[in-house]
Amino acid sequence: MKRVLFLAFVYSLFSYSALAQINMNDSSAQVIGYWDMNEKQSYTITEEKYKIRDADTTNREFIKYSVDVTIVDSTANSYDIEWLYKDFDIDTEDEFSKKLISISENMVIKIRTDEMGSLQHVLNWKEVQKYISKSLKLLKKEFKKQIKDAPNMDQIFRQVANMYATKEAIEAGAIKEILQFYTFHGARYELGEEYKGDMKTANLLGGEPFDTHMSVSLDELNPEDNNYIIRMKSSVDSQQLTDATFNYLTQMTASLNVSNLKREDFPNLSNDTWTASRIHGSGWVIYTIETKEVFAEGRTNVEERIIEIQ
Repeated sequence: MKRVLFLAFVYSLFSYSALAQINMNDSSAQVIGYWDMNEKQSYTITEEKYKIRDADTTNREFIKYSVDVTIVDSTANSYDIEWLYKDFDIDTEDEFSKKLISISENMVIKIRTDEMGSLQHVLNWKEVQKYISKSLKLLKKEFKKQIKDAPNMDQIFRQVANMYATKEAIEAGAIKEILQFYTFHGARYELGEEYKGDMKTANLLGGEPFDTHMSVSLDELNPEDNNYIIRMKSSVDSQQLTDATFNYLTQMTASLNVSNLKREDFPNLSNDTWTASRIHGSGWVIYTIETKEVFAEGRTNVEERIIEIQ
């Protein structure tokens, strides 16, 4: 009922130009941002990670936080948008993990899209980099003793720092929720059509991006509520993923003085991601869910992120 009332409310706010994104004559929808200056929407984001082995689910991690998404500037060719991160709630007894995840509290990421709402780049990446660097230094000081006793903690710090080391690194791996939010913007989709293609996926382990096969489809049109559902599946090249993971783990174990792994004993990996979004005719996302599964030898690591309008 809350969802129905919300849709009835937003339906009354947006102009006819926004409603025109759904074309029932050819059963199509185009995802374009029709946003006004200072317009703001707030979202709740939940992230869950867990492992599956032999039908048993273990190692659950649950994170919940909020973001305010505000249009701060617009031109004929672009939108500048701020994402404010706040209200982190981490379900874990590990104090280190809790504080590491919370370093993004009150952080602002400013992005630019084109006039269609398609993500272009992060504008304030230097400020974000400094914000994270300062937070990591304070955290390292707080956990100095634990880091000395557990060398892998220092490796975790390096991994996080590397995610924010450059503009390219931030855009590739540090803003996954933003990438998910704007996945489908800037294109037109027809009901019943499946769009297939190949793209590059960032290699967060270092090295060349992975070849990735993808398919996209418009799954549902709801003209009475002025929204639609679009889905995508993407699969990373298994051989490239396996080689990159093996090389990364070999380097990491060497730094910890652990015996080297053997390539012939290393299992093949697969990485599949499913994304589904319900989007309003104004271009604002109502609900989006992304599920990633990494599989190897009967074990599956699952990461799921849900972004829902408040």
